[in-house]
Amino acid sequence: MDVLSEVLKAIKLDGAVFYNAEFSAPWCFCSPPSSVLAPYLSAGSKHVIIFHLLTDGHSYAEVEGNSRPLPLSAGDLVILPHGDPHALRNGPYIKPTNHAEQVRQVFAQGLKISRMGGGGEVSKFICGYMACDPQLSQPFLGGLPPMLKVNVRTDTSNQWLEQTIRYSVDHADRSQPGSQAVLARLSEVLFIETLRRYIAQLPPEQTGWLAGTRDPELGKALALLHRRPAHPWTIASLANEVGISRSVLAERFRRYLSESPMLYLARWRLSLGAQLLQSTSNSVAQIAGEVGYESEPSFNRAFKRQFGLPPARFRSRSKSDRNQSVQQVLTHDRHSEMIEKP
Repeated sequence: MDVLSEVLKAIKLDGAVFYNAEFSAPWCFCSPPSSVLAPYLSAGSKHVIIFHLLTDGHSYAEVEGNSRPLPLSAGDLVILPHGDPHALRNGPYIKPTNHAEQVRQVFAQGLKISRMGGGGEVSKFICGYMACDPQLSQPFLGGLPPMLKVNVRTDTSNQWLEQTIRYSVDHADRSQPGSQAVLARLSEVLFIETLRRYIAQLPPEQTGWLAGTRDPELGKALALLHRRPAHPWTIASLANEVGISRSVLAERFRRYLSESPMLYLARWRLSLGAQLLQSTSNSVAQIAGEVGYESEPSFNRAFKRQFGLPPARFRSRSKSDRNQSVQQVLTHDRHSEMIEKP
């Protein structure tokens, strides 16, 4: 069983490509935190993961506050899983004075190629994003560094992915039916393949959720919990289905995740409950049953301990936040229309 696939099914990634750029040295492109970009990218999304694929040339990527820039060469994919502000450059770092204006210009441009720089060596980028629920994606996001890099050209099985993305971006502005849907699916595949490569490259002594998925017994246990979260699991029944003793199962959870199997399950059930409160009109009692709680009061108590609010108030606040995000998108659209007017 594949625990990463089970988690990705639950979080429902929403991906797309939003920027196609050709920079000539010297140049510097600075990106604000993803919280600034989120309203432009995916209305109502709580978390946005940004990625940049360098298809030609050279560059440096640098997270704000980190003094060690990461060198990039053609075929490198750099991902900002926590949405930190960052810079891409070939030349000196230049911090922009107006993030908001820069963001509006980027999204008004669409996927038509954007050019800037001093006329030297050319670097070409395709930039995209993944929108996801921060609670449901926490298992794998929590184990990722601020920035990670994988080269998609060193693995022949992934070369087709880069070539297909480049072709799709080149033809995206020709109004071909389904082009945006194709790019969305390709973005998701690219992100998942990068996660798989990153997990495979982790050192043997690494701990954490991502490293734990490589352990056969722990990976199977996690997959079972994510596939059937509402099942009345006990540590004994889970260990029996995995095929190991309770003590070994508990030790694996402690070693990799620093918590017990039942505590991990409880947190995942509540995260699922939060997602259902935000995305459905089901009653609190219905949601409690769907995520494995025997009664609404027990779900209410556990939910308030986890999120600081009872389920009904959490739902109300989430709806208010979503409406505010939609208003931000409408404001962005009006700004874009003004930018595009001659």
